[in-house]
Amino acid sequence: MALMRMSSPHARAGDRTAQVMLQVAVAAIPGVLALVVYFGIGVLINIALCTVTALLCEAGVMKLRGRPVAFYLKDYSAFVTALLLGIALPPYCAWWLPVVGSAAAIILSKQLYGGIGYNPFNPAMVGYVVLLISFPVEMTRWVGPGELIMGSPSFSEAFALVFGNYSIDGFTRATPLEIVRLNQSVLLSQLYEAEPMLAQGNIAGFGWEAVNAGFLVGGLYLLYRGFITWHAPVGMLAAITVLSLLFYDSGSSLSEGSPILHLFSGATMLGAFFIITDPVSGATSNKGRLIFGIGVGIITYIIRAWGSYPDAVAFAVLLMNFAAPTIDNYTLPRTYGHKAPRKATDVEEQ
Repeated sequence: MALMRMSSPHARAGDRTAQVMLQVAVAAIPGVLALVVYFGIGVLINIALCTVTALLCEAGVMKLRGRPVAFYLKDYSAFVTALLLGIALPPYCAWWLPVVGSAAAIILSKQLYGGIGYNPFNPAMVGYVVLLISFPVEMTRWVGPGELIMGSPSFSEAFALVFGNYSIDGFTRATPLEIVRLNQSVLLSQLYEAEPMLAQGNIAGFGWEAVNAGFLVGGLYLLYRGFITWHAPVGMLAAITVLSLLFYDSGSSLSEGSPILHLFSGATMLGAFFIITDPVSGATSNKGRLIFGIGVGIITYIIRAWGSYPDAVAFAVLLMNFAAPTIDNYTLPRTYGHKAPRKATDVEEQ
């Protein structure tokens, strides 16, 4: 993510990439802390493994390309990619999942296209989807909140789960989105009473609501500092809210869940403020960002409600990455000194 502050009609110099990347990492701290508190230190192990792998891959490719390694590592873009991927992976997953995912993110999605600023797809989401498609069983074993599984794994247990051959099945629990998605028999109110994950939560599932609130706080910080604009996050969150209201049907057994559930479960806030705000793989104009965010929100809800995956943010982001050039073509802002906007494919008369 190379975020810059822009002011129309004149663009002023943006913060250096490294400074912006560090601010993105700082903004992610509340969400990461909530993950650690409720789901244990597994997320920190994921982030560490992803970071080491991403930096080694970045350095290796730069070396092969004959570029100064230290110069490119100091922009922290590989670290932010690793951070976002590590957050998205199930805690205590086998060590090779973060390694394979980070290598795919850096080599296939970023460096294969020329490095930072040239990648058409979000690298962290490419790494995540590569893992989800290749290893679906391992990627759906999300550990439950510590209070619901009689305590999170200790450090020694965490080390054994990640680097050993011990089964994580005893620590896993279905996520709130999975619970609601698979329900076909009871009213939502009855489901909330019967499922500890939902019964012990305040609005959207024990632990998950705190995690999403943490990333919301971080996202508001990025907005306040001017590192991102409101257009993509508002578009995504508004689309999810509207669709979940339309298909809520007062909480029957076939209901797909309330707007609060969809907003504060899964990777909603992480996606809205930290993923789709990437200006390289997303749309460039404010109008385009709004459309991009709406598209991500619509696709996310469609897959959550009627698809095979209960979260779907990663798939929605990558599908809209495909559409970003077309969105840009039709949403270019008016060039300073011209009376009307033009499409990117328009050819100026000589």
